[in-house]
Amino acid sequence: MNDKIITRIAPSPTGFLHIGTARTALFNFLFSRKNKGTFLLRIEDTDKERSTKDFEEDILKYMAWLGINWDNKVVIHQSENEAIYEKYLKDMIEKGFAYVSKDEETKPIPIEGHGLATTAERRTEVIRFKNPNTKIKFQDIIRGDVEFDTTELGDFVIAKSMQEPLYHLAVVVDDFLAGVTHIIRGEDGISNTPRQILIQEAIGAPSPLYAHLPLILAQDRSKLSKRHGAVSIAEYEKMGYLPSAIINYLALLGWNPGGEQEIFSLEELVAQFDLTRVQKGGAIFNIEKLDWINKEHMKKLSSDIIMHNIEERISNFQPARMTEASRSGGFPISNKRLINKIVPIIFDRISKWGDIDFLIDNGEVKYFFEKPEYENDKLVWKSLKDNVDKWNIIKNHLEQVRNILSEISDADFESADKIKEIVWPYADKNGRGEVLWPMRVSLSGLDKSPDPFILVSIFGKKETIERIENAILKLK
Repeated sequence: MNDKIITRIAPSPTGFLHIGTARTALFNFLFSRKNKGTFLLRIEDTDKERSTKDFEEDILKYMAWLGINWDNKVVIHQSENEAIYEKYLKDMIEKGFAYVSKDEETKPIPIEGHGLATTAERRTEVIRFKNPNTKIKFQDIIRGDVEFDTTELGDFVIAKSMQEPLYHLAVVVDDFLAGVTHIIRGEDGISNTPRQILIQEAIGAPSPLYAHLPLILAQDRSKLSKRHGAVSIAEYEKMGYLPSAIINYLALLGWNPGGEQEIFSLEELVAQFDLTRVQKGGAIFNIEKLDWINKEHMKKLSSDIIMHNIEERISNFQPARMTEASRSGGFPISNKRLINKIVPIIFDRISKWGDIDFLIDNGEVKYFFEKPEYENDKLVWKSLKDNVDKWNIIKNHLEQVRNILSEISDADFESADKIKEIVWPYADKNGRGEVLWPMRVSLSGLDKSPDPFILVSIFGKKETIERIENAILKLK
């Protein structure tokens, strides 16, 4: 065993980078960095029928996006090592550890987290490992002593031919040649361990230390899958999550740092990571917790980055979902003053950038740029619902508010506090709800929106008075 710690992640390019694979990669990365070791990336592409270049590019892209950087400059591909595997197969056959099995039917071989290495098919011959039928015992860093009786495994297939190795042989040879010292993987790979230890003994390779991570589970405690929602890292990027937040959250799925700190940078995770603090039980994936962590990371962003992301989302959706301001009055989407005003409001209501899309789809942003449309009933404060003279009362309050605002200078409209100071005495005297509710609805058209003083400071004098007058006209 090397003195220097070497870990690896070995995804199969048969699908997009999955949350589970990303978490496994992260734990390998954190452990190697904490111990000044090496973290390798290997693409296990011996399943030629299902492996694609697109899936490989997705894996590499999102590993880099997350900041899980590997140390080998050139990515290792299993498919490039066929001659090496053939050499080991020949040597194992010569020494009696393996043999050619005639006219056998190969069966699906499970791969840690990757499905099947091969489908069932009829072959004239395969290569089987000659099982010594012994008990294999190893110490798992997370689970303690683990023991398997290999008798039940039978003589298992390790290659479809001398040029077609299967997973168990290839992974053992690759790890041995790379000097991997620690295998950190999901607990669904624990049943692979006895086969791999038998092969290690046959080729004279030392056994790495093993640590099997708890599975990531859905809320119903079943294994996380597409039926529970997004599972690929690409989907989370599309929804507007920050890579630093995903890293932070994935680290807490099955690992307890101790103490009360929950928000970590990657550097802080490296400094505190300890494999012995990984739990044995399954880790429940909680999207609400991810959203909370993401918002905490968003709060650390500069105002320029926040501004850019919000403006970009709004601008991208404007052509398809917002009419031009000239069609119904309001502001053009490019109004920088307006954008500056509404960014804090929007930022307060989101936990990821994709939430802006939801606000737009629900019409909760549109009123910033267009005069609102609403039914008259929405202007009615709850205490007036049964008042037979309610329409005159509301119209009168709106006219008084309009008159008060008309006397204020344009400069005072920039300050919500100044507007409140001027309008408040009238509202306090005549009923805050009865005055301020229709004022706010006339400006936004919504039941839920910022208070009317903030809205006035956003729209300015001209637009504010026009919207209030529109409401008065509706009541007439």
